[in-house]
Amino acid sequence: MRINLVTIFPGYFETPLGTSIPGRARAAGLVELTVVDLREYTHDRHRTVDDYAFGGGAGMVMKPEPFFEAVEALAPGGPVILLSARGKRFRHEDAVRLSLEPEITLLCGHYKDVDQRVADGLATEELSLGDFVLSGGEPAALVVADAVIRLLPGALGTHEAAAGDSFYDEGLLSPPSYTRPAEYRGMVVPEALLSGDHARIARWRREEAERLTRERRPELWEAEEGHGEG
Repeated sequence: MRINLVTIFPGYFETPLGTSIPGRARAAGLVELTVVDLREYTHDRHRTVDDYAFGGGAGMVMKPEPFFEAVEALAPGGPVILLSARGKRFRHEDAVRLSLEPEITLLCGHYKDVDQRVADGLATEELSLGDFVLSGGEPAALVVADAVIRLLPGALGTHEAAAGDSFYDEGLLSPPSYTRPAEYRGMVVPEALLSGDHARIARWRREEAERLTRERRPELWEAEEGHGEG
């Protein structure tokens, strides 16, 4: 697939998306990254991408023209996503959905806000990482890109490597993981994991996933219970 990243900080993405799973996926030809410098689509000598807000107030607003012209030059064949605190919360099912697209374009805002006409007339959807504000859209775009890339066929060693992740199995958190040694500083690996009994191990993992989800993410647990009742 192809992922386009539209930003005023084009150097932001190269190192994180060039290492670990994203880096291997790129080297294997599973994903192509195109980073677009938004300032290349400005038309003044200062390469201005922002201006004062109509109606007053603190902070600068990113202008619509560079975004529209950058995306028109790309002519993308898939979703155009604006990373925004007003967006729908990004979830695992969004990563799965986007991983099936041949191309996605991620628009990174900065400063106080992005002109609303970018959301209304250019983006096909808005996504947010959660109920907090970042310094810009770049960290959010990086997270979305990473979550999508690792789901591409061949990016991980096996399907099972992803199947044990949090949110993969019916929206539950993943159970705890342990490795050698079996005892460390008085802390021991649960006996069920050492038993060699596959049914018992599966049961323990399921019970732990349910316990952690109930305790730490009650809203996910309620959704899971509702799904089960249906």
